[in-house]
Amino acid sequence: METLAGWGPALNIDGCARLVESGDTERFRVLMSLAPEMRARLMPLFAFNVEVSRAPWMTKEPMIAEMRLQWWRDAIAEIGAGGLIRNHEVTVPLALVVRESEIDTECLDQMIAARRWDIYMEPFEDMVHFERYLEQTSGGLFVAAAQALSCNAADLSFAQTLGKWAGLANFLRAVPRLEASGKRLFHESDVPVIRDLAQKALAELAAIPARKGSALRLVHRFGWLARPTLEKVVRNPDAVNTGGLEFSEFQKRFRLLFT
Repeated sequence: METLAGWGPALNIDGCARLVESGDTERFRVLMSLAPEMRARLMPLFAFNVEVSRAPWMTKEPMIAEMRLQWWRDAIAEIGAGGLIRNHEVTVPLALVVRESEIDTECLDQMIAARRWDIYMEPFEDMVHFERYLEQTSGGLFVAAAQALSCNAADLSFAQTLGKWAGLANFLRAVPRLEASGKRLFHESDVPVIRDLAQKALAELAAIPARKGSALRLVHRFGWLARPTLEKVVRNPDAVNTGGLEFSEFQKRFRLLFT
């Protein structure tokens, strides 16, 4: 198997880059600021996340959405088995990265499985269910990214925390769009808890060590809007429902510059 050393010919990430640019523009900016070797390791992971996260929303038929997610679970199982894999613009470069970096495919599988919640209209069972969803989706993505960058075990735990709460921030920013689509997100009794959850997230984010120049610091950049978003939630929880958590293009670029 070819390695990532000659990432140009061995790892064609053009298709992955197009997917991330269109489906995860904010993180695409971070990825394009990285050295080619790091970009080659991470772009397939974020493209995989885009494909999996949008799969439940591409159809109103639950059965078809389930089949789309199962397709990805089967693809990850093939990658983990180390044999032949299905040909796809994401699966091939993802397989190279996973095998070269020893990324845990169970983590990737859990990312897909958790997305089954997106298919149906029922709200989260409770806040425990919601936090588990965040840990497995966004948290799982950050763990995989940290593994791709060879973070140590302690930093993998920090990466999951970063991902979980970055996922919370992104989820809350998306609440108006999700509810407009008819999706029920929470039980009414859960709504007052959101501010408390944002406060908990900020406290845990503040406890993560700042290691400038480290791989963990790089992973941290993928959650660059998490802290300011959650601070908005704490100041004004009603902003979750009114769309008041968005940032201007200038604000986004300014915050990324100093992250």
